[in-house]
Amino acid sequence: MVRKLELVWDGKAELGEGPAWDHRSAQLVWVDILGKRVHWYDPARGTNRTIQLAQRVGAAVPRVRGGLVLALENGFHTLDLETQRLTKLIDPESGKPGNRFNDGKCDEAGRFWAGTMHMEENSPSGALYCLEPDGTLRMAADGITTSNGLAWSPDGRTMYYIDSPTRRVTAYDYSPETGAIDRPRTVVTIPEGEGLPDGMTVDEEGMIWIAQWDGWQVSRWDPASGVKIDSIRVPAARATSCTFGGSNYDELYITTARTGLSEQELAEQPHAGGLFRVKPGVKGRPTCFYGG
Repeated sequence: MVRKLELVWDGKAELGEGPAWDHRSAQLVWVDILGKRVHWYDPARGTNRTIQLAQRVGAAVPRVRGGLVLALENGFHTLDLETQRLTKLIDPESGKPGNRFNDGKCDEAGRFWAGTMHMEENSPSGALYCLEPDGTLRMAADGITTSNGLAWSPDGRTMYYIDSPTRRVTAYDYSPETGAIDRPRTVVTIPEGEGLPDGMTVDEEGMIWIAQWDGWQVSRWDPASGVKIDSIRVPAARATSCTFGGSNYDELYITTARTGLSEQELAEQPHAGGLFRVKPGVKGRPTCFYGG
């Protein structure tokens, strides 16, 4: 099968991240963390709407009652898309000014999971949090250096999580009823020389797709065996995340970054920071919305 990777938006994001398909609008929500921007890409029109924020934005997820919920530098907020007004919900790390939120995603029960990291990525001062639909917040894990990708198995009984410097995808037993995690174990390890694991998603067959930072690719892995079974080369070294979208969920959207690249590296990869799309030959699963 011939697969064509296309650049759909040459956004030159400093740190593109967190793509999430909103089936209500048939648009892709994604963020530029360092650029402090939330984006909506409309594939039907080939346009991209942007809202500029005053804080770094680690993740943005659609909300059941409309608008978005954001994991910002200073905690969780809702965003009204009409007025562009932010409403603060809770900031669990107000006493850690060197930290910020990074990646985040919702489970099928409408819980918003998001993790933090030190801005210099030099200490395990981050944590993984779960924001319940009723607004209560709990810490699920700590000692995290660079909190990143989250995903769930199709049956909802396994949660996958990435702390990038470990080079590993950790699987947890997951309770859809309570959101409890248990029995952590490594299911995937990215080999030396292939970059670091960043954002990820799961397809309908239960395979994991991982964006590899400084790895020039998005790869597909079998969590049962830990074996890499597919790879899509990306013309940007810093692939950051991926998600399935489109009316049939057969399109894989890939975000990338240009932060930290030299002038020579940027000349060699002029579309770094762009948004890409490919039909990988397998379908994904719908994006889950925040239930609160």
